[in-house]
Amino acid sequence: MTQKSPSQPQRKSFCTMADVYGVILDSPNLHKNLDLVFLGHHHAKDDDSFQFDFKLPDIRRPITKFVRTREVGEFLSGALAGAMTKAVLAPLETIRTRMVVGVGSRKISGSFLEVIEKQGWQGLWAGNAINMIRIVPTQAIELGTFECVKRVMTSAKEKWSKEDPSVQIGHVKLSFPLSWLSPVALGGAAAGFVSTLVCHPLEVLKDRLTVSPDIYPNLSIAVSKIYKNGGIGSFYSGLSPTLIGMLPYSTCYYFMYDTIKKSYCTAQNKKSLSRPEMLLIGALSGLTASTISFPLEVARKRLMVGALQGKCPPHMAAALSEVVREEGLIGLYRGWGASCLKVMPSSGITWMFYEAWKDVLLGDKHRE
Repeated sequence: MTQKSPSQPQRKSFCTMADVYGVILDSPNLHKNLDLVFLGHHHAKDDDSFQFDFKLPDIRRPITKFVRTREVGEFLSGALAGAMTKAVLAPLETIRTRMVVGVGSRKISGSFLEVIEKQGWQGLWAGNAINMIRIVPTQAIELGTFECVKRVMTSAKEKWSKEDPSVQIGHVKLSFPLSWLSPVALGGAAAGFVSTLVCHPLEVLKDRLTVSPDIYPNLSIAVSKIYKNGGIGSFYSGLSPTLIGMLPYSTCYYFMYDTIKKSYCTAQNKKSLSRPEMLLIGALSGLTASTISFPLEVARKRLMVGALQGKCPPHMAAALSEVVREEGLIGLYRGWGASCLKVMPSSGITWMFYEAWKDVLLGDKHRE
C-alpha cells in the first residue's frame, strides 16, 4: 500500500449549513452589536420559526444636541415665529394682496366687505394653507441666514481691521477702508436674496389662491394649471422684480431693527428688550422698509398675477410705467395703507416670537 506523503496537501472539507449556523450562534460580536436572539432548536422543530430582535441605537441625545446648536435653533425659531404670525394676520395679508394687484375696492373697509360678501368669513383666510407652507421655510431661511451671515461678516470685519486692507499696484497703493462695511446690512441682503430664490414658487401659488379662488380652488389644481399654462418658468414669474425689490427692503428692514435695538438698549442702559419693546421696534423697522420699497412691490405683484387679467407686463419697468400711466404716481403706493396694517404688526409680532423662541431653544447662548 502506498502511504500519503507528509508533504502532500490534505483535502479541505466544504462548510455545511450546520457549520454556518454554529458560527453565527458562537459569534460574540454578533450578539453584542445586533442583539440577536434565536429560539432553541427544539422550538424551531415545533413551529419552524425563529425570533429576530434588533435594537436601534439611542439617537435622542445626538438629535437633542443638534437641535441645541445655535444655527439650528435660529432656523427653528424663525420657522415657528413665522407660522404663529401668519396664523394671526392672514386676513390682513388677503386684503393687502387684493388691493396691490387692483382687485375690487380701493378702500380697506370696502375690500373687507367684498371678501366677506362673496366668500364669507373664510374668504379672509383664502390661500392661508399655502401661505403657512410658504412662511415656515421662508422665515426659517431668512432669519437663519441673517444671523449666520451677520456673525461671519462681523468676525471677518474684526479680523480685516487688524490687517492692512490695501493693495500695491506698481507705485500706486490702493486702500480699502472697511469701516463703512455693515455686517447687519449684508446679512439682511443675503437673507432676502436666499429666501426669495428658494421660496418664490410658494409665493406665486399663494397669490393665485388668494386673488382667484374660483379659478384655483385648491393647491393641487393651482399647481396643475400653472404648470400646464407656462411650465416650470411660470412658478418663477415676477422673480426679477422680487429680487430687486427684496434687496432694499430686506437690507433696510434688518438694518433698522438692529440699529434701533442697539441704540435703544444703549440709551436705556439695558442688555435686552422687553416683549412690548421688540413689538414696537419691529413694527417701525417694517414700516420704514416697506415705504422705501413699496413701488417695487406693486410691480412685483402686477407681474405675478397680471396674466389672470389678460395683461401681463413683460418686465418690471413696463409694469411700473403701466401703473403710472393708468393711475399716476399715486398708483405706485396703491394699497400702501393696507400693506402697513399688515407689515407693521407682522414685523413686530415676528420679532417678538422669534426672540422668545430663541430664549426657549437656545437660552442665553444667543445673547453671547
